[in-house]
Amino acid sequence: MRSRVTMVLAITAVLLGGVLLVPAAYARLSNGDSSGGGGGGAASTVAAPAPTPPPPPTLAAGPVSVSFQGEFFSWALLDRQTGTISGSPNMTATSSTESMIKAWIVSDYLRQLKDKEPTAAMKEMARVAIVDSNDGAANKVHAAAGGSYKPSTSSTPDAVIQRAITICGLTDTKRGNVKPYTGYWSFTRMSPRDAVRLGDCIADGKAAGPKWTKWVLDQMSKVKGTTAKKDQRSDSGGGRWGIIDGLPKSITAQGPVSIKNGWTPINYDGNWHVNCLAVNDKWSLAVMLRYPQKSGLDYGAKVCASVATQLVTPQPGAALKVPQQPVGKL
Repeated sequence: MRSRVTMVLAITAVLLGGVLLVPAAYARLSNGDSSGGGGGGAASTVAAPAPTPPPPPTLAAGPVSVSFQGEFFSWALLDRQTGTISGSPNMTATSSTESMIKAWIVSDYLRQLKDKEPTAAMKEMARVAIVDSNDGAANKVHAAAGGSYKPSTSSTPDAVIQRAITICGLTDTKRGNVKPYTGYWSFTRMSPRDAVRLGDCIADGKAAGPKWTKWVLDQMSKVKGTTAKKDQRSDSGGGRWGIIDGLPKSITAQGPVSIKNGWTPINYDGNWHVNCLAVNDKWSLAVMLRYPQKSGLDYGAKVCASVATQLVTPQPGAALKVPQQPVGKL
């Protein structure tokens, strides 16, 4: 009797053990490595990699189409990270710089001071030469930098412009040779290719030197005044237009854009000579134009803006359109 009881108890224990073991084994299998490996450890959850954010908008080489009516249209873009210059097929052709060269004149003067401070009067001259594009102030800074207005038949630029060629590695720039303006800084002939090199030279510190580079770029970012008649005077004028108007907020919000435009209606050829230069930490862009005076300054400003807009990547929308103008007698 005792043996039967013992046997029954043993069988019951085996059956109960089997019932308890099966769920435990199932649990181990269901929680183990589902890939079929024998690890048997806890499953690990791998998060999907975060998507790579797109690069911020910038300017990059690309096609530019402008319905331009005039004698000369050329542009160039320098990628300041790679040093690559792209642009129109005629980006090595030259035109007069007009006031665009003032940014160099001021930089050249300040670099020669090294760590010295200019007088308060000369510092103000340097400031308004850029911010207000003041001709009289630029003349004084040019003279203080060692420049000369002496008429000459020489093709060699004066000392100030020659230093720009040497320091900034310009290859197309030459002395203006239009009488009676031979030797004037505003008639220096420069290509868009050299203009973007000049912008890069100012931004990287070679032009103004370590003490004054930030100051020069800051003044260039504060250029003021529009193309409106009220902002345009005989010896100074509003110069905040052109490339800066063609940049979307997604670019201008990244940091200051430093600009210096040049513009003059020239009697000897009946054209507006309009130049736009802009530089930031990623690129340097220049657009240079000659077109009939009757088209007005606004026309040139819109062409400069259109080029900038078309080079934005990624494209924020349709490029700014420039209205066609009748061709004047050139």
